[in-house]
Amino acid sequence: STDHKIDVDEAWLRLGRKDDPGRLPERWGGYLEIGKLPKLERQNDRHLESYGLVSTAFNRFEDLGLEAGVDLGRHAYLRASYTRGNPLFMRDPNALAGDNGTPASVANPPHPPLHSGVPILYDAEVEDLGAAGNHEESGAAAGVRFANEDGSRRVELLAYGYRRTLAARVELEGTIYGGDLDVLSAPFDPYPQLHGDDKKEVGGNLWLYLDGLSFFGQYVDQDVAGLVRKGYEGELAWRFELPLFASLAGQQLFPSIAPAFRYSKLDPQFTNPARGTPAPSFAWEWTKTDAGLRIGIVPGTDLTLEHAHNKFRTKAGWRTSDETLATLRWRM
Repeated sequence: STDHKIDVDEAWLRLGRKDDPGRLPERWGGYLEIGKLPKLERQNDRHLESYGLVSTAFNRFEDLGLEAGVDLGRHAYLRASYTRGNPLFMRDPNALAGDNGTPASVANPPHPPLHSGVPILYDAEVEDLGAAGNHEESGAAAGVRFANEDGSRRVELLAYGYRRTLAARVELEGTIYGGDLDVLSAPFDPYPQLHGDDKKEVGGNLWLYLDGLSFFGQYVDQDVAGLVRKGYEGELAWRFELPLFASLAGQQLFPSIAPAFRYSKLDPQFTNPARGTPAPSFAWEWTKTDAGLRIGIVPGTDLTLEHAHNKFRTKAGWRTSDETLATLRWRM
């Protein structure tokens, strides 16, 4: 379209062979992807439909650009990316993310349909193909992995980093607020610790699979123009295959169940300005626990039931916010 709006969630072009995550490559190889890409470190095998705080804040949405990788034999690999850069913005980590500067919130103060939520800073969706100027993001990662022949038992470690220059303002669809540096200052005083326009983050991931048991862990250390925060996230899941006791249209009924538990934490190292801030919750220490159960109904159809418990430390003390989700998925 004339405004170059992006609405796809996958790469447009892939050259070479990208790894099958369940098996080790047999030899040296590489690939190049161009288009809309998941972050190098993103957990793509989530066992709940919700997201943790770290996944929401740092790598929930795809970026736009190119990614290249090389396998250094069976056990080591390198990755690099050069992308448009997800604009920095704000959202509530719950499924109902809030009306932050939307036409509904502006037209109906103080009672917009969803209100503002309790937002955190996060990397929002890339919306267009406009020129980024000097705000593109470069990333690099190195990893090691070990697995048995069928991939049912494997472990993988990844270290990665990103860097880009923040824009003074990024125009976003459907909100009066701007992204990047604008969301950290307008319409109130900027943070006293704010300086420069560099956005940097480093982190590490661990994936562990033992047949039906899996664990994912992630650590992130981010610096946004002097505002430093750290994030921790871990998810433990166990998939049980159930014996056949009934069938529907020739398919097993209730073939599996998979309980999962996730703990995530954001720990900002900065404080709010004395005379007001765009969102006081940006600087709150925050923990989120998610517990759920995914029930296979028939192959290709499942039901996920989960509950999220948010706990954050405000100026007046600890507060909580809970959310319960039910998600039915039918794959064709």
